[in-house]
Amino acid sequence: MELTINPRFAEQIPPLSAQEFAQLEENILEDGRVINPIIIWKQPETGAYVIVDGYNRYRIVQRHPEIPYEIFEKQFPDEYAVLAFIYKTQLGRRNLTPQQRKYLIGKQYNAEKMSRPFHGNQYTSVSESGPVQNEQEQNSGLTCERIARENNTNSAYVRRAAKYADGIDAAEDTDPGIKHDILSGTISPTDKAVTEVAKAPPGDRDGLVRQLREPPEKKSVKSQEKSQEKNSKERPKIIPEKKESPGTVSQERELDADDREGIADGPVTKVSHRKIMEIYDGLVHSEGITTEDDVIVDMQDAADTLIFRWNKCLELNPEIAKTETFQFRVRKIAKEAMEFLHKF
Repeated sequence: MELTINPRFAEQIPPLSAQEFAQLEENILEDGRVINPIIIWKQPETGAYVIVDGYNRYRIVQRHPEIPYEIFEKQFPDEYAVLAFIYKTQLGRRNLTPQQRKYLIGKQYNAEKMSRPFHGNQYTSVSESGPVQNEQEQNSGLTCERIARENNTNSAYVRRAAKYADGIDAAEDTDPGIKHDILSGTISPTDKAVTEVAKAPPGDRDGLVRQLREPPEKKSVKSQEKSQEKNSKERPKIIPEKKESPGTVSQERELDADDREGIADGPVTKVSHRKIMEIYDGLVHSEGITTEDDVIVDMQDAADTLIFRWNKCLELNPEIAKTETFQFRVRKIAKEAMEFLHKF
C-alpha cells in the first residue's frame, strides 16, 4: 500500500530535533520493529491513503526497509476531524510549553466545531469514533466542556485558547516564523496582544505583529509614554509653586510613598511598588490593564497555568513525588499560596 503525506496534516506536527529523531531511530532498530502502528486515513475525494500519525516512524522505515511495521486505517468524516485527532494526539504525547498546550487545545476545539457529525464506523464504536461525537454535543456546547475535562481545565479556558490559536495563525500569516518563536517561549507577548491580531483586518496586522516581538521593557516605556500623553491632554497645566500649599503632596513624596508601599510586605525589599507595576505591565499587557475583564482573564490564565504545571511536574516525576522531603517542601509552597489566597 502506497502512503502519501498531506502537507496540511504534516505541518500541524512539530518536527523532532535531530537528536530526538536519532534517538527514535535507534530505539526502533534496537527493537527490530516499529511498535506503534502508523495511522492512516483514506481520503474520500482522491482515494489516497494519507498518514495521520507516524510521520517520523514512516521516514525511518523508508530508510530501513527491513524493519517491519503495521498500518492502522482510522475512519474520519472529514479533514477537520483528522486535524482535531492530530491536535488531541499531540496534547497527550508531548512535553509541552504552556503556550503550545493552549494553542493545541484551541486548534482542537476550532477543528471540531468545523467537522461534520461523526457517529462511528465498522471499526469503532460511537464512543471511540474520534474526537467529534455527535451533532447534539456540538450544538449544545458539550464539545467545549469535554475538551476542558480531557485537559484538566475549564470551558472558558478552551474558548480563550481558540481565540489565542486564531491570533497565532494570523500572526504567522503576516510574519512566518513567529508562531515557533511564541510557542517555544522565545518571545512572550500577552494573550490579549496575540488575540488582537486575529481581530484586526489583514491590512492592519503588520504593526500589531511587530509589537509581539518587542521586548517587555520597550512595551512598558511605550505604555508609560501613552499614559503620560493622555494625562497631559486631560489635565490643565499648573505652574508649580516653590512652597507647597496645605493638603497637597508633591510628586517626589508620592514616589517615596510608593517605594515604602513596595517594601512593606517583606520579600520585595529592593524594588518599589511602582517599578513592579511597570515590569508587570511590560510583561503581561501591551497596553496595560484597562478593564475588569482584562484582569479576570489574566488571573484565570495564571490559575490555569499553575494547575497545569503542578500536574505536569507530578506526572513526569512520580518517584520524586513519593519522597517525604519533596512532599514536605510542596506543602510549604502550597501553604504560602493558600495564605495569599485567603486574603481574598
